[in-house]
Amino acid sequence: MGWVTDLHPTEAELNSCVQCGLCLAVCPTFRLTGRETASPRGRLHAMMAVRDGVSGVDETFAGIIDFCLGCRACEPVCPSMVPYGRALEGARAEIVAQVPGRSRRRVLLGRVVPSRGLVGTGSRLLALAQRLRLTALVPGRLRRAVAGVRPLAGRGPKVLGHAGGPGTAGTVKLLSGCIQDEWFRPVNRAAVRLLEMAGYRVEVPEGQTCCGALAAHDGHADEARRLAAVNVAALGGADMVVATAAGCSAHLAGYGHWAEGGDDLAGRVVDVTVAVSRAIRDGLLPTLEGDRGPVAIQDPCHLRHAQRVTAEPRHILRAAGYTVVETDPGGLCCGAAGTYFMTNPGTSAALGDRKADQVRATGVTRVASANPGCEMQLRAHLGTGYEVRHPIEWYLQAVAAAG
Repeated sequence: MGWVTDLHPTEAELNSCVQCGLCLAVCPTFRLTGRETASPRGRLHAMMAVRDGVSGVDETFAGIIDFCLGCRACEPVCPSMVPYGRALEGARAEIVAQVPGRSRRRVLLGRVVPSRGLVGTGSRLLALAQRLRLTALVPGRLRRAVAGVRPLAGRGPKVLGHAGGPGTAGTVKLLSGCIQDEWFRPVNRAAVRLLEMAGYRVEVPEGQTCCGALAAHDGHADEARRLAAVNVAALGGADMVVATAAGCSAHLAGYGHWAEGGDDLAGRVVDVTVAVSRAIRDGLLPTLEGDRGPVAIQDPCHLRHAQRVTAEPRHILRAAGYTVVETDPGGLCCGAAGTYFMTNPGTSAALGDRKADQVRATGVTRVASANPGCEMQLRAHLGTGYEVRHPIEWYLQAVAAAG
């Protein structure tokens, strides 16, 4: 049948690949399996076969495409600058449109995750399960995810609806996130505090919703567009739009593809690590004296590969007096990858174990990661004895201790 949606991989996206194979060395699934079809080059071949009418969008095609983590490690090393992430999202949109049963996750990604009421109820139940030590009873593939969730008791109030700060440095609108303001509320609270300390007026509009990254990555284009349109309306009009999850900031930066007016918003988007690093560099936030010991760092794929941000999290930690310890200079994916841990649990677990082993090899028990999925994966695979936090949390902790 070929392509049936307006998001399908384009001729430019497919034809720009020169088959050089540089992507193979950085692709997690190819390195695990050695299969050509488990590489970016192989997946692009599969897309070309559909385009040329050699094969169709069927279960075989879906299996090839769905095995991809979407980490985008292939993009920085590609000499032809193939926009692989865009092609992947287009292929997944075709799978949802053409393969029977693939639209079922729309309920989760388009209705449940963006619903504050449903997510809030689920979070309260999870907090109760944590308090009663019943998380082992969580069914199926969700068990490993909740094993990596921080203790939810004592999170403090949500930041949604907050507005405050002097405004001398400008105005920031903060994406609170669908999961971030429930399970990782201390990260949002740290962002608000630091940005206000730096002189910004920080607004967290009530009218915002989920950024739509999970829906887009999973091929649910209609939901991704709907969510993007809501956020373009809610988050416009600020000097900066800041997200505290790397996956969210990466997706917001691509809003020109998803919503009318999205280009203007996308041009104002920065990850919170970039915003805080700039504030330290410009003297709006302090650089601390003293040695606070080592912190091991893990680069989220959607920060390192999708946004090319690596220096800023390290700058933040060093400005707080920590010694940054590298865990994986190549930046191989930890295996969380949005919903991948549920759809491909074996591969996800293998990559999670690898990442945990790299952290253990450093001998450091404090870890920094700037994405919630990565943090949950690290917590689940490292187990007890390790403290995993966002770089801005480590920084704020040091600032508070310094008085």
